[in-house]
Amino acid sequence: MFRCTIPALKKLQPLGERVLVKRTSAAKQTKAGILIPEQVAGKVNEGTVVAVAAGTKDWTPSVKVGDVVLLPEFGGNAIKVEGEEFHLYTEESLLGVFHQ
Repeated sequence: MFRCTIPALKKLQPLGERVLVKRTSAAKQTKAGILIPEQVAGKVNEGTVVAVAAGTKDWTPSVKVGDVVLLPEFGGNAIKVEGEEFHLYTEESLLGVFHQ
């Protein structure tokens, strides 16, 4: 069973033990209203799970669609779908899940 939140991504199903993640964008402005340049902001190491591959008899996904996960600084495959950028990671490479 394939689970997905964005209609355009229903065409893309992760295979194996992979998870599709949309990275959280870096803050563009401070709380005081000061604008932060992109070069200084860097990239954020967290994102939201958008799609999860179907489980098998040997593997059950430990994350679900909508979970906020901690990502490694490097790794994953960047994918563009209809102008939006997503990253494909193996579930094993995810560092953790943030609980609300």
